[in-house]
Amino acid sequence: MNNAVEGVTKGWSRELEIVGIGYRAELKGKNTVVFTLGFSHPIEVPLPTGITVAVDPKQTRLTVSGIDRQQVGQVAADMRSLRPPDPYKQKGIRYVGEKLKKKVGKTGAK
Repeated sequence: MNNAVEGVTKGWSRELEIVGIGYRAELKGKNTVVFTLGFSHPIEVPLPTGITVAVDPKQTRLTVSGIDRQQVGQVAADMRSLRPPDPYKQKGIRYVGEKLKKKVGKTGAK
C-alpha cells in the first residue's frame, strides 16, 4: 500500500545509462523508444500506458518514470536486457550507479 501511495504522490523512476561507442537511444513520438545498440537494425520498444521516458541530449541516459513501481522496474529491466553490460568490455545498458566487476581476458589468465 505504501508503494502505491508514494507512487501517486511522488512517482517512481529508474535511470539507465548506455555505455558504448555508437550506442544511443531516442524517443520516437511519445510512446516509443528507439535503441541503436550495435546490431544491424535499430530496436523499437513500445512504452505501456502510464510510463514516460526522458532521454538526455547526449542520448546516453534514460529516465523511466511512472506511478506503478513494479511496472517502472519491469520496463527498465526489459530495456536493460536488450544489451546487458558486458563483463569484459563494460559496454551495454546498465542502471546508474551499478557496479560491474571487470573480468580479465584470455591473456590475463596466465
